[in-house]
Amino acid sequence: MGKQVWRVVVAGGAAAAFTAVAAVPAGAAEGGVSFSRVQVNGGKPIVIGVSGEVAAPASFRMATTHKWKWPAVFLYRKGSGDRLWHAIETSDCVKVRSGVCDFNETMYFDPGVWDMHNSEAGAWKVGAEVYFKAGGGDVDAKGLTVHVKRDSRLTVNASPEPVSKGKTITVTGKVTRANWETRKYASYGGRRVTLQFKPAGTTSYTTVKKVYANGSGNLRTTVKASRTGTWRWVYYGNTTTGSSKSSGDHVVVK
Repeated sequence: MGKQVWRVVVAGGAAAAFTAVAAVPAGAAEGGVSFSRVQVNGGKPIVIGVSGEVAAPASFRMATTHKWKWPAVFLYRKGSGDRLWHAIETSDCVKVRSGVCDFNETMYFDPGVWDMHNSEAGAWKVGAEVYFKAGGGDVDAKGLTVHVKRDSRLTVNASPEPVSKGKTITVTGKVTRANWETRKYASYGGRRVTLQFKPAGTTSYTTVKKVYANGSGNLRTTVKASRTGTWRWVYYGNTTTGSSKSSGDHVVVK
């Protein structure tokens, strides 16, 4: 479940705790504030591992005649109180004209600091809000969706090395993904993963076949040795899990 309060670091290094001002409205802004030009992470998913901070850039424009403080965009699901726990840093106003400001924002995610749950992976809506210096504030739904995903990883091993032309190469590996609750990578079984090959002297990989991992996330397949080159696995991800590529394993064919 998303959290109702999260830490916000505003311009100048001050910190404040945001709570919901009101339920996120279904339509236009209320309270004399208009938010526009909202972007989060360039429209790309936010992929988070088990440790280390992930910084997702955001930006927006705010127009209001009120005296304000702490404007920000945020991620929510059922309502403005159902938010994803994280830290936010927002720039000072970049004045467009009287009463209109552009803002740059960074959302910081870290399962080692914030209490993240695996159930929080998936689609989140984008809202925007601001507090007024005189009290109260305004909150607005922006009609955008951002996917927050668990990071995935792949390993690869191609053997034997070297190998005689026409002989069999066995390519193995394992697919895992981040468990935010245990803060470790765990087996991700049943995934369909692509085996790719890059011939020596070339710069691009081509798809050879698609293989399903077993219940423990292990991958195994065989190919005929035809030429020297590099093998790798690629997983394209899903709505809750990020894509990943293994390193390449170079095999010399004699």
